[in-house]
Amino acid sequence: MIDRQGGALRACLEALAQAAAIVAGASLVGMALVEGWQVFARYVLNDSPSWTEPVASLLMSTVMMVGAAVGTRSDAHFGFFIAVEAAPRLMRRTLLAIARLLAAGIGAMLAVWGGELLLDSWSVPMAGAPLPQGMVFLPFCVGGALIAVFAIERLVASPDSRTGA
Repeated sequence: MIDRQGGALRACLEALAQAAAIVAGASLVGMALVEGWQVFARYVLNDSPSWTEPVASLLMSTVMMVGAAVGTRSDAHFGFFIAVEAAPRLMRRTLLAIARLLAAGIGAMLAVWGGELLLDSWSVPMAGAPLPQGMVFLPFCVGGALIAVFAIERLVASPDSRTGA
């Protein structure tokens, strides 16, 4: 029963990671299109739209935070893994556990503080775009939560999967 639930949870988290990767990819494409429109409008139409800069910034934050969450789940994120690879097996597990706990903590802080900033600035209009200013903090809130969830998943599911030991 527990294995079935664990398998269902892993499948759910895999689907969540794939959805996050799609969102990050779509945001990257959207950012390229918005920047392309900005250049075209400025130099060809001689009429630079005001909404392109804040929207491109929002899309870049989305790519960065959601992409970081996907990288956390796949262990493809930044880290000092030379020390981990060279460490004895028990130390390796300890170092990986510490790294995953730190990632989870940082993700949780980004989610909580991003959520506070999102709520505090939701009623303020964004300069240049017809969106609430709080929207800028949505990627930090969602991405931080995903980082925390995926780091905890990596910690619980496979404590030494990076090195195969």
